[in-house]
Amino acid sequence: MSTYRTIKVLVKLVPLILALRKDRKQWVKTEGQNVDVERFRKNARKALNTFVSLGPVYIKLGQWLSSRADILPQPYMEELAKLQDDVPAAPFDQVKSIIENDLGPIDQKFDSINQNAISGASLGQVYLAKTKGQNVVIKVKRPDIENIVTEDLKVLKKILPVAMRFVDPNLKFSARAMLAQFIETIHEELDYTIEAKNLKAIKKNMERYQNVKIPTVHDEHSSKNVLTMEYIPGIKVTNVEDLDKIGIDRQKLVIDVHKVFFTMLLRHSIFHADPHPGNISVAKDGSLILYDFGMVGRLDNQTRLRLVRLYLALVEKDPKRTVNAMNDLGMLTSDFNRSIIEKGIEMSIRAMHGKKPDEMEVEALMELANKTMSRFPFILPKHLALYLRMSSIIEGIYKTHKADFKFVKVLKNILEEEKLIKDAYIEELKYSFTRFAESIDATISIAPELKKFLDENRSLHLNAKPKSNVLLSGSILSAAVFVGSAVLYSSNDIIGIAGMIGSLVIMGIFAFFRKH
Repeated sequence: MSTYRTIKVLVKLVPLILALRKDRKQWVKTEGQNVDVERFRKNARKALNTFVSLGPVYIKLGQWLSSRADILPQPYMEELAKLQDDVPAAPFDQVKSIIENDLGPIDQKFDSINQNAISGASLGQVYLAKTKGQNVVIKVKRPDIENIVTEDLKVLKKILPVAMRFVDPNLKFSARAMLAQFIETIHEELDYTIEAKNLKAIKKNMERYQNVKIPTVHDEHSSKNVLTMEYIPGIKVTNVEDLDKIGIDRQKLVIDVHKVFFTMLLRHSIFHADPHPGNISVAKDGSLILYDFGMVGRLDNQTRLRLVRLYLALVEKDPKRTVNAMNDLGMLTSDFNRSIIEKGIEMSIRAMHGKKPDEMEVEALMELANKTMSRFPFILPKHLALYLRMSSIIEGIYKTHKADFKFVKVLKNILEEEKLIKDAYIEELKYSFTRFAESIDATISIAPELKKFLDENRSLHLNAKPKSNVLLSGSILSAAVFVGSAVLYSSNDIIGIAGMIGSLVIMGIFAFFRKH
């Protein structure tokens, strides 16, 4: 079975891999300028249709790749972002046994169940039901889905690393890391106890925000294979016609979507990483309803604060600090060209703060990230891959509504309202002083060699009156502070200049004591 499946997948994927190799080479060479974008989109649409035809794992893979700016040209990402996890549901008779195996007889657990699924996805399907007089939704895993996923992951492990190396040798690192991250994520999505835990954590974090509604989990009706939740109906976030009918302010809606998801990201460290239109609805009062918490991203506190630093630097139009934060986040290789990256960031910041009403700042940033990352052998950490996925999907929602929207302004409001600016500045100071201390340590480490050199050349001063080592000590300390400040200047010019002035003061003090 595995060999047959491998051959079938290869036959379908080889034309896509050849097209991607050609397109990616051209994209990298021209930095995305003057390319046949329509040809790129056409090839991307073929990829999308192929992923759908290959089934659940490949649908998930296509969705995952839609945020990988280190692998795909921008037009590919934009097309794959349209990949909806919408698959015809299996007959209810096939999932009934799954529910009863986990929960017991259906008629004892539920008052009633509508046997027509209200939605079908690649890994599960959803039904409306009633229990204890309350309306609920039941999410059930597809029949035999774990075996299907296991078989297809075996095939992917054989094909994907080789395919990515063929597309670009620089991608061998990215492909290995991406595959490991993808496998981890898809296994998490297959365990509904993990999804329930994610939902509860995000619900608790967001309970003080009145414009967000998240369903309550019915634990006594849930298991690894079945998830029962409160039913909260609403209008799909991209259903412009129905939203207009009930008088929803769509400009405010776009702002609210960004505020909710970026607040999750920057304040709470766990965020919904799959906010496609099927997972967000709008209630009659305009509040957002969030569904499906199978794919979430998690940031440790240090990474979260680095991301806050990155966004604050963008808001404050500071390319140097932006690059420092990107480097700390692991977005840049160790041998990156700082001047080129800073120039690109500076151009992006100008676009983000521009006054063109039809220009979306997030898009400018994503395009820059794509062009930069496609030129280097990147290993994009899992949390950043999911963050980019979240950002790109939200951008698609914005484009649907064509609202007058400024991402930088919304971002600044989030940083202010969540009192994150102070945290970001504290992290900046920690970063600056760490670099400062490291540079002083490096300079002081050469002090023995410097003293040895001066001792060996003491014959130059044989006729001079022996002096104490006060000036030598002062010179070394002053030099250390000066070199440290010079290094620091590239990231924080104010502290750098202050340090240089301080080194002169130190030298003056030691010179004074030498004379006395």
